[in-house]
Amino acid sequence: MRDLVVAGGGPVGLVAALHAARAGLDVVVREPRRPPIDKACGEGLMPGALAALTDLGVDPPGVPITGIRYVDDHDSAVAEFRHGPGRGVRRTALSAALLDAVAAAGVEVVARPVEAVEQRDDHVLVDDEPAGHLIAADGLHSRVRRLVGAERDLSGAKRYGLRAHTAVAPWSSEVEVHWSRRSEAYVTPVARDEVGLAILTDRPAPFAELLADHRGLAERFAGATWSPVRGAGPLRQRVTRRVVGRTLLVGDAAGYLDAITGEGIALGLAQAAAAVEAVVAGCAEDYETAYRRLGRRHQLLTQALLSSARVPAVRRLIVPTAARLPRVFGAAVDQLARPA
Repeated sequence: MRDLVVAGGGPVGLVAALHAARAGLDVVVREPRRPPIDKACGEGLMPGALAALTDLGVDPPGVPITGIRYVDDHDSAVAEFRHGPGRGVRRTALSAALLDAVAAAGVEVVARPVEAVEQRDDHVLVDDEPAGHLIAADGLHSRVRRLVGAERDLSGAKRYGLRAHTAVAPWSSEVEVHWSRRSEAYVTPVARDEVGLAILTDRPAPFAELLADHRGLAERFAGATWSPVRGAGPLRQRVTRRVVGRTLLVGDAAGYLDAITGEGIALGLAQAAAAVEAVVAGCAEDYETAYRRLGRRHQLLTQALLSSARVPAVRRLIVPTAARLPRVFGAAVDQLARPA
């Protein structure tokens, strides 16, 4: 019987497997998608996320990110990272680096989804195969979350994300967040000759139409050739609990509020470490407490920004206020940049 099965071979699942291997557990990853795995995301690793990967010996290729800049048609505000840079990394490059690390650690990755979960007192059956525990890191629309009955109905406004790349040399070492009346556009340098553009909105529309709302970006990218657009959403996912018997939910599978602060990977990596720690200690329920502790700061900041962005009169003031109060803006960015 294996000690641990990890469902999902994205960054959070692979990091969970690395922590498990370091702890001496017999672990296998179940991931049906063909590697390296791509996903619609902003592709900016905050300094805390980069530090967590470095601690595991993972050094994905990319370009340094020195801070966050908010931009609208009239104002801009910048906050530099205070404790070292982050990194812009293509999602496929991050996937490849983590898969190499997992292979070097002797962890097997099996090209199969998890399709059935049954809880037992002293083990869990994963597709009729016994394991000590199951960590679900299978993403925003987690199958395991549904299988163990931890999913809650969605209510309220739905938000969606789109992402594409273009062969344009980065003009800044910061992630730029451009605000329009109906979306936020995140420009992330991911190579010396490439940037990614991720757009978040609650009003689904074609990528080109949403880009046109951001006049400065539309002018800069005039005539650009874009890669195929990837989408994600609805972003908000609710769960009843993060621990169900011997199954622990991590990353997006554990519930998700929004990508507006760009902290998702850093938080997911911290959750992966905490989940493995609980498994090693033989106290899976401890992870529920750790999850709440790790997510408290992120939840507060994300909810505050999201609530402000939903009110048009307040939304228009976000960038001007950040420009007028640089210390406050810098402190908020510092909270997001440091380890979870």
